[in-house]
Amino acid sequence: MNKKSIDTLTDWNEYKTTIDFTQDEWDEISLKVKIVGEIIKARESQSVTQQDLEELSGVRQPVIARLERNNTDPRLTTILKILRPLGKTLAIVPIENGRGEI
Repeated sequence: MNKKSIDTLTDWNEYKTTIDFTQDEWDEISLKVKIVGEIIKARESQSVTQQDLEELSGVRQPVIARLERNNTDPRLTTILKILRPLGKTLAIVPIENGRGEI
């Protein structure tokens, strides 16, 4: 397959084919994206700004912004501090398909 330049890719699945990650690495990335997506969705659905969330959680707004842009690999305690005022938490659940994907 002739790979396109990364600059011309518009589809996530197409982009994934250009990167040589193991399935475990893809599963980890996928889970991080889902967690961050849920944080953003919860914050926006409650009309909470990043600044509001800083005041509610004690996590500085720039840290929240980096988390939402996936520019950081936050500690579990940081994620839990952000989730709590949004009425959310994490849960340990069985893996559905044997690959760690939800």
